[in-house]
Amino acid sequence: MKTRPTKRATIPSQAPLRFIDLFCGIGGFRLAFEAASVQCVFSSDWDKFSRQTYEANFGEAPHGDIHSVRVADIPAFDILCAGFPCQPFSIAGVSKKLSLGRSHGFQDEKQGNLFFTLAGIIDHHRPAAFVLENVKHLVRHDKGRTFEIIHNTLTQKLGYQVHFKVLDGQGLVPQHRERIFLVGFKEPRPFEFPDIPKEGLKLGSILDPDVPAKYTLTDHLWNYLQNYAKKHQAAGNGFGFGLVTKKDVTRTLSARYHKDGSEILVHQGSRKNPRRLSPRECARLMGYPDSFVIPVSDTQAYRQFGNSVVVPVVSLVAEQVVRSLRQPALGPPVQADEPRAITRVRTKSPKR
Repeated sequence: MKTRPTKRATIPSQAPLRFIDLFCGIGGFRLAFEAASVQCVFSSDWDKFSRQTYEANFGEAPHGDIHSVRVADIPAFDILCAGFPCQPFSIAGVSKKLSLGRSHGFQDEKQGNLFFTLAGIIDHHRPAAFVLENVKHLVRHDKGRTFEIIHNTLTQKLGYQVHFKVLDGQGLVPQHRERIFLVGFKEPRPFEFPDIPKEGLKLGSILDPDVPAKYTLTDHLWNYLQNYAKKHQAAGNGFGFGLVTKKDVTRTLSARYHKDGSEILVHQGSRKNPRRLSPRECARLMGYPDSFVIPVSDTQAYRQFGNSVVVPVVSLVAEQVVRSLRQPALGPPVQADEPRAITRVRTKSPKR
């Protein structure tokens, strides 16, 4: 039986593109895609403090827990964007859960199965494209089986052409931050990930000349961190603080930065203890403009920026995705190898 030829889809250059912003956090994806002239028509995040920051900057409050929204009630869109929760798959997240005897990956009932929620939304709406972001360790989690399930779900069950690559934001911001991006298209399209310079800005470019004294470590905390590092060094472990100068690139900013700031401590000379970055400096470290409003406490701000995407990296990916969608598709939609059978997994609203 011959298949009827399918007209290759092209989205006219004048037609507005629309995207939805899932697990939106404070809006890093939104800043990037709006800069690429894509309109946001829906956003969602379960964290009330992140929604507060999002609303302060974009004038609208995201929906809460995505499970409280009917899939059919999500407006029509062309691109799904999501930095789905990474803690179940990150090295730090897995280590912590194992130490507490808790499940990780897809066995994490609160966060690990949220990928299948995304898959269910893609299955229902069949968008032209999606962009997903997660930690680099996702590829290696559970000896590669986790990523295999994700990739097979997107390609074989949903029938999307999928590209993936680990991108490091270090060439665009003074931070070593590797994240995997998965870009999918309903019809096969020409697509290449952006080339990101290996080197770029240094820490001094985002530091304020004068910051409040409260960000300088107390003698007690600084002594604790030094002794902690010595103990693990003697045991042959790599645990310790990250002391940086204006000429350096930092380690990856994490959501736990508010606890002791140990992964990024700014050197202040031999006569003064090092200090944490201020929330505004953390915003710059993630590529946010100084016009970005920070309406929450320092603790919440540290968590939010530590969980965010590097905005300039997503901006380059967004430009490439839009460019691909404006070109003719290379063929008809990819045929799934098996019938689509994606169901949304319903869970209680997780706590961060």
